[in-house]
Amino acid sequence: MWWQYLLVFVCALAVDIVPFPLPPAFTIMILLQIVFKLNIWVVIVLGVAGSIVGRYILTLYIPKLTAKIFKPSKNEDVQFLGKKLKAKGWKGQVTILIYSLLPLPTTPLFIAGGMAKMKPYYIIPAFFVGKFISDTIAVLMGKYAAENTQQLLHGMINWKSIVGLMLGLLLIFALLFIYWRTLYQHKKFKLRFKIWK
Repeated sequence: MWWQYLLVFVCALAVDIVPFPLPPAFTIMILLQIVFKLNIWVVIVLGVAGSIVGRYILTLYIPKLTAKIFKPSKNEDVQFLGKKLKAKGWKGQVTILIYSLLPLPTTPLFIAGGMAKMKPYYIIPAFFVGKFISDTIAVLMGKYAAENTQQLLHGMINWKSIVGLMLGLLLIFALLFIYWRTLYQHKKFKLRFKIWK
């Protein structure tokens, strides 16, 4: 029985360690909770913990990865964006919290934070609060709504999950190809596609 709870942690970690949007960790948490009839509160705690560890590791390795694949000017541009977010102090934390509560993929948030070389302790506390609240609501609603595994699997790929994936990809596109320094300093929208080494 313990391995089923370990599976919740590992699956949530695996989903949130990759640098591209996957189905949210709560969908896996709901599936495993229903299939194995696990204690819902243990699933929520272990799933959120797995997500936090996954996102923490993502913020550690993404600067090395982006330094190898993007031009220095693109990395400097995103670092500029990160410095502006950090300069906002508690407002930056509120922004991260609100973003974590929204039904949007948080992958772009952590890619931006990692590329900007923001310390994980700046992002993770607000993310933890938002993630715990939003995943608790999602898992409780999923448990209530899902009468059987087949219905859950059918509901995992629907227009909401497709829109969520598209929004996540759009946010990553915006992060990578918008020239943020020009937008912020000169109020000019500029796209730059030559960002690769």
